[in-house]
Amino acid sequence: MALFDADKSAQRLPVSVITGFLGSGKTTLLNKLLRHAGMGDSAVIINEFGEVPLDHLLVEAIEGEVAVLSSGCVCCSLRSDLEQTLRGLLARRDRAEVPAFSRLLVETTGLADPAPIVQLMLNNPLVSHFVRLDTIVTTVDAVNGLRQIGEHTEAVKQAALADRLLLTKTDLASPGTITELEQRLVSLNPAAARHVVTNGEIAPDVLFGAALFDPQSKTVDVRRWINEDAYASHGRADHGRHDHGHHDHGHDVNAFCLASEEPLSWQALSGWLGRLRQGAGNDLLRVKGIVNLAGESAPVAIHGVHHIFHPPVLLEAWPDSDHRSRIVFIVRGIARAELEASFREHVAGVRV
Repeated sequence: MALFDADKSAQRLPVSVITGFLGSGKTTLLNKLLRHAGMGDSAVIINEFGEVPLDHLLVEAIEGEVAVLSSGCVCCSLRSDLEQTLRGLLARRDRAEVPAFSRLLVETTGLADPAPIVQLMLNNPLVSHFVRLDTIVTTVDAVNGLRQIGEHTEAVKQAALADRLLLTKTDLASPGTITELEQRLVSLNPAAARHVVTNGEIAPDVLFGAALFDPQSKTVDVRRWINEDAYASHGRADHGRHDHGHHDHGHDVNAFCLASEEPLSWQALSGWLGRLRQGAGNDLLRVKGIVNLAGESAPVAIHGVHHIFHPPVLLEAWPDSDHRSRIVFIVRGIARAELEASFREHVAGVRV
């Protein structure tokens, strides 16, 4: 019996989460995205139709809070549990009650912590069997972003979990404020791609496709997904050759990548991660990695948010000659030195 399931990402519907604090431009972004010709086969889940004006795109209401937009997209209002909404929308697609769609966008409310949505995609068997997490997009108001990050935990987590950080309203902010905001965002999440967005204008191709596996090219891009160079460069910039990562004094958030040259014991690694989740799950904002395990000819991918992890999956093959294990941590209140020492003792130091 195989220890790990094979990766089936190509068979699952990609889901992207659009989040960001109140007034940061999520709805403007969504409006512009849905007007792109290539986005016509999208489904959208929003909190309330009344709260998110879609600029007259709604043309036909369907029973059950589902509407078809003039762009061809399917839009669904989230009034209760996201799992039920998502499963219901997929069932309607299978019954041809709504137009077929090949991607899903979920827009959170401005005060939402995106972690529960991400966890649903990672490890709820009633959902994760059909969908896969693609990209977490976070809009950040260039005028108010620094204050919001300083005052609201939700704004911190929205930035820390992001794969793409979009700076909005930069035309209204001073250059000094924008620079300081970018520095703060790098301290929270050095690997996230950052883009300046004016009036929601950005090409969909720039936003999506942040997952490990790209079904279109049928390839795995470990370097892009882990983006370890961003953590190394960030550490050198902040702390010279010591590379301790950055400590955000306002929220005690650290981001870093741990690596190991030698194959690891899955028993040791899984036990260590289990203890870490049990003892500090609330402070594990995001963990993702590619690990080289003893006895496996291909890498195993791990991905988690807080104490919820996706079941580890076995990839088809190493994409290149770099077979190191690399695990990215974005954590709160956990120093890199502390975690790395534990990793070296209980995982990397175990004989296999």
